[in-house]
Amino acid sequence: QVQLVESGGGLVQAGGSLRLSCAASGRTFRRYVMGWYRQAPGKDRELVAAITSDGSTNYADSVKGRFTISRDNAKNTVYLQMDSLKPEDTAVYNCGADYRPLASGRLPDYWGQGTQVSVSS
Repeated sequence: QVQLVESGGGLVQAGGSLRLSCAASGRTFRRYVMGWYRQAPGKDRELVAAITSDGSTNYADSVKGRFTISRDNAKNTVYLQMDSLKPEDTAVYNCGADYRPLASGRLPDYWGQGTQVSVSS
């Protein structure tokens, strides 16, 4: 069993930055694919970034060049650095973990409670 706890959300002006953190319990963190999802009211859930156990990353086109996902296996933590934020980035951001590749259309095996990110114009 893995528990995920997100932190770091908040309100920021357009063009600003935030860093989200997701702390995971368990001794097998390094083996999981980790990802950040988001969902805005009235919109579908979107996988914005993922990082594999060997550090390979991929990003949604909507955040490429602005968001950076990273992981610290010694701290059982995955991060999402968000720069050049836009109002359309406003959403609840959730951390997810799975042994399988992550995808927008499928919930991962483990899911955090979410943190709100709001970007004002």
